[in-house]
Amino acid sequence: MASMREIRSRITATKKTSQITKAMHMVSASKLKKAERTIKGFRPLMIRLREMIDNLLENDDISHPMLVEREITKTCYIIVSSDRGLAGPYNSSIFKAFALHINENHQSNDEFVVAAIGHKAMSFAKRNGYNLLIEESINVRDDVQFIDFKKVTESFINSYLIGDIDKIIVFYNHFINTMTQVVEGYQILPITNGNYKKEEVNGIKLIYNYEPSPKIIIDHLLPLYVENTLYGFILDAKASEHAARMTAMKSATDNAEDLIKTLQLHYNRARQAAITIELTDIIGGANAVS
Repeated sequence: MASMREIRSRITATKKTSQITKAMHMVSASKLKKAERTIKGFRPLMIRLREMIDNLLENDDISHPMLVEREITKTCYIIVSSDRGLAGPYNSSIFKAFALHINENHQSNDEFVVAAIGHKAMSFAKRNGYNLLIEESINVRDDVQFIDFKKVTESFINSYLIGDIDKIIVFYNHFINTMTQVVEGYQILPITNGNYKKEEVNGIKLIYNYEPSPKIIIDHLLPLYVENTLYGFILDAKASEHAARMTAMKSATDNAEDLIKTLQLHYNRARQAAITIELTDIIGGANAVS
């Protein structure tokens, strides 16, 4: 059995750890509320942009390089992770899903490139020897801003348009609720046909007239849609990160409190044993004097 001093030292260290994890849980809970409001407010924009694109494609014979599916010679994967750890299985689940996808769909690393968003994703890509689209690490701060990812977005769009890559897929954690986040792989280029349903008012299907022309509008709308889709995924992933870290820190705090109770029990037993030994020595000494 450990000495009382060692047990008391472990109790003190565990209490300090518990205070840290509890504070991190409270901070993540506060950040999650803000991130959840942001992503819920951003999703209607994405839905409306997609409806406009599908409406244009449904009514007009429009062609655009971002709409054309071609033979796949090189694929670009965008991995959205966090910059920091202590978020439970948040990052590892993405990396496992991505590694499984690579093993099932590619024979070698030369068939794809990786665009890493987040320090953990960059470390994962370098550790596995993947070819990188951008060598610089792109940080994912808590107050996510669109400008932070504009460079990487322009890079993979240009690479797609000039034919260096033929497909772009994003791997990220989709936020469902506080306890559930699901890894998803979503193809953002080429843009596939959606399930567009014509809008109706009082049973009458709406018909839109576009100015200056559907072709000019789609040329501006498609890059905007791709950029905002990626931004929406990053917002979604950030909400998932805060939820995962909040859950992990809550679990760590509960485990620390359980450990403190166990250590306190061991400390009391050690203290009682020491008292018993002292009393035995005193009584033995008294009997010897008598």
